[in-house]
Amino acid sequence: NAVPLLERYRNELCCFNDDVQGTASVVVGTLMAACQAREETIAQQRVVFVGGGSAGCGIAEQVVVAMEAEGLTESEARARIFVVDRDGLMTSDQEWQRDFQRRLAHDPSLVVEWNGQGLEETIAQIKPTVLIGVCGQRGIFTEQVVRTMHAGCEHPVIMPLSNPTSQAEATPEDVIRWTDGQALVATGSPFAPVVYNGRTYPIAQCNNAYIFPGIGLGVIASSATRVTDEMLMSASRALAREAPLVKEGKGALLPPLSRIRHISKSIAFEVAAQAQQNGVALQTSGTTLRELIEKASWTPDYRTYRRRAF
Repeated sequence: NAVPLLERYRNELCCFNDDVQGTASVVVGTLMAACQAREETIAQQRVVFVGGGSAGCGIAEQVVVAMEAEGLTESEARARIFVVDRDGLMTSDQEWQRDFQRRLAHDPSLVVEWNGQGLEETIAQIKPTVLIGVCGQRGIFTEQVVRTMHAGCEHPVIMPLSNPTSQAEATPEDVIRWTDGQALVATGSPFAPVVYNGRTYPIAQCNNAYIFPGIGLGVIASSATRVTDEMLMSASRALAREAPLVKEGKGALLPPLSRIRHISKSIAFEVAAQAQQNGVALQTSGTTLRELIEKASWTPDYRTYRRRAF
């Protein structure tokens, strides 16, 4: 019920769902970094999701918002999003769908001349540039699936996001090998860097920890009364700017978690500034905003205590 509850209360209360919006914001930030590295925009992408639950659809809806922010209409953005679930590509004639899934379903006429509507056929027909897995089915990104995708996109973005590791849709090592080192990879579980043909590929982990501390800090520091889509998008942009692949032209799609305090404060500032622009927080200067963020931050360092005998 995460999505229905969020939709019911998000315009009445200052609330935020980390599993839906936090995950979506991290994935969108990662996708922004990948697009910047390829000198493309999100609006140019064709995205296939594998898994039509609340997490997958939540991410898809945030990608729609990102595409709209780059100039597409809502209908144009939704036309570039494809969700594959238990019956293959989600189409509007599938009666089991809930409201949040139905918004992402395509007209059945799209698949009339297809040879089925499973994952491999969807990729062959759509030729996506981004493949995101949130289905928890180990190995569903098979060699044939990945090679078919690579045949239609020179540098595909492939994100097997399910965790734990045992449920990942593919391993980064396989994805990189099957695309001859051309894929940009991010995962939901932690994976060691991959060495292929003498080159080391660091693997970014799309962890909610990159986003929710910064969003929470920005909301608290600004005393925002709501969490808007624009605030979430500002968080994603701030995260993307920190990616080594964007800043240095090499490395992972996300920065190391060792820099999480710096990253969280950067995200908090952008979120708080956006809250002011959206009219859900009182206007202050940038200097005051940074002071409020510092004031609301703390470091969990404590003195060392030792017991004394009485």
